[in-house]
Amino acid sequence: MTLFTIDLAKIKGRGEFKCPRCGIKISPNDETEKAYTVLEPVMQGDLLERILLQCNKCGSQICLIGFRVQNEMK
Repeated sequence: MTLFTIDLAKIKGRGEFKCPRCGIKISPNDETEKAYTVLEPVMQGDLLERILLQCNKCGSQICLIGFRVQNEMK
């Protein structure tokens, strides 16, 4: 199993990115779970700290971090 970490605070756009292994587009607007599956959201109090995803094309696990910056912007 391959685990990658993506810092959302360091990417451009609206949260979409490509899987680091296979290149499939992963978008927060995709609610169908065709490209990825949410494995585990991790909360710290009322704030989202990170989310663990699995790419449905290649099986890589991707840990999304950088929500703290987005939480501070609210």
